[in-house]
Amino acid sequence: MKRRQFVQAAGLGVAAAALAKPAIAQSAPEVKWRLTSSFPKSLDTIYGAAETLSKAVAEATDNKFQIQVFAGGEIVPGLQAADAVTNGTVEMCHTAPYYYFGKDPTFAFATAVPFGLNSRQQNAWFYHGGGLDLINEFFKPYNFISLPGGNTGTQMGGWFRKEIKTIEDFKGLKMRIGGLAGKVLAKLGAVPQQIAGGDIYPALEKGTIDAAEWVGPYDDEKLGFNKVAPFYYYPGWWEGGAALHFFINNAKWAELPKAYQSILTSAAAQANVDMQAKYDARNPAAVKRLVQTGGAQLRPFSPEIMEACYKAATELYAEISATNENFKKMHDAYMAFRNDEYLWFQIGEYTYDNFMIRQRAKG
Repeated sequence: MKRRQFVQAAGLGVAAAALAKPAIAQSAPEVKWRLTSSFPKSLDTIYGAAETLSKAVAEATDNKFQIQVFAGGEIVPGLQAADAVTNGTVEMCHTAPYYYFGKDPTFAFATAVPFGLNSRQQNAWFYHGGGLDLINEFFKPYNFISLPGGNTGTQMGGWFRKEIKTIEDFKGLKMRIGGLAGKVLAKLGAVPQQIAGGDIYPALEKGTIDAAEWVGPYDDEKLGFNKVAPFYYYPGWWEGGAALHFFINNAKWAELPKAYQSILTSAAAQANVDMQAKYDARNPAAVKRLVQTGGAQLRPFSPEIMEACYKAATELYAEISATNENFKKMHDAYMAFRNDEYLWFQIGEYTYDNFMIRQRAKG
């Protein structure tokens, strides 16, 4: 082969080799981030969502984009995860936004509010009802954006050291409960406490608190609450579907190539779906064990208690809306969406589920 032909052929070969490589590999920078979780490693389902995201991002970028996950307390305490993202200590976190209720009660809408949306309805609101746009507009002053990162489904009503038969039983009750739900119960005489997951058991055991809500059977069994507070109530009317989120520092997000932003968004969506699938798969066996061998005594909240709590929640929303424009804006959009969703769920989901539950009861 003549020299000129050889050079041309070689050049074509190099070009072909370059074209054969995935586009992401040609322009993918090495990026290493840290993610702080609000949760301990022992809670594999809820903590595991961050690991799911990290693994998906690494695999999609041939390990060019790595996100190292740290449990609550390893970098900052679990309830300071959002602050660590705001000030740039870490690039991102995985947390429950309603933990930061003290900054502004509007945070609660990103996780759950009493008598709010269930998990499917929340995803509909986030992704297709304008909810995520509203949430991220609200988060701008805090220097992060949010991506939904998991859901527990409807939670249990918590563990109590004594039975709760009437509204009067809430008076003076010290209960670990987060977000707006604590404000609702305070209107009924309870004394809400905000305590990180890993600190709940010793507080119950020592009698520092009288009751605590966490998530549901699978996580609650791991934490052993049945050993120190036998009465297990349902439903968790304050968390019809508790949504977790990934908070990402605004500057760090802006620095990412568009392809990495897309991959991170997709990985968060994967973690979002995977978390609830795990809970739905694992809760049935866990609740059987808790009742059959763990000494848990299942109790439903009475209709009277549910009605009183609903009334207190409605009053609370009106009170906060009167003085907080952010809250009112989010509340009005959220509740309008909720009302339409339950119109549809009444027609479709409820009638089907109600029939199937009756069939199960027949054996």
